[in-house]
Amino acid sequence: MVNADAIKAWKMHRRMTLNLVVPIGEVLFVFLSSDHSSQREITIGVKNYVRLTVPPGIWFGFQGLAAPCSVVLNVADITLDPEESESKSIEKFVYDWRRLG
Repeated sequence: MVNADAIKAWKMHRRMTLNLVVPIGEVLFVFLSSDHSSQREITIGVKNYVRLTVPPGIWFGFQGLAAPCSVVLNVADITLDPEESESKSIEKFVYDWRRLG
């Protein structure tokens, strides 16, 4: 779950492929290529109900847009292993979360 306006960033999986859906609410996802040369933004949820497939090696973060909260569901291709992912603080990559939230 992610509360409205809450931001969870940045994370990258080395082996896991994520399949993300937002069945309740609305969430902005931001994806950065592994070399940080390209960026993609997409908002999904009740108004745009799609599945996002995220391959390994992509940095991403997300922000809850719906009050009081949204549900993010990940159907992963491997069992969760904390050692296979990497996290960085929100300040590590340049992105203005306030402009869309």
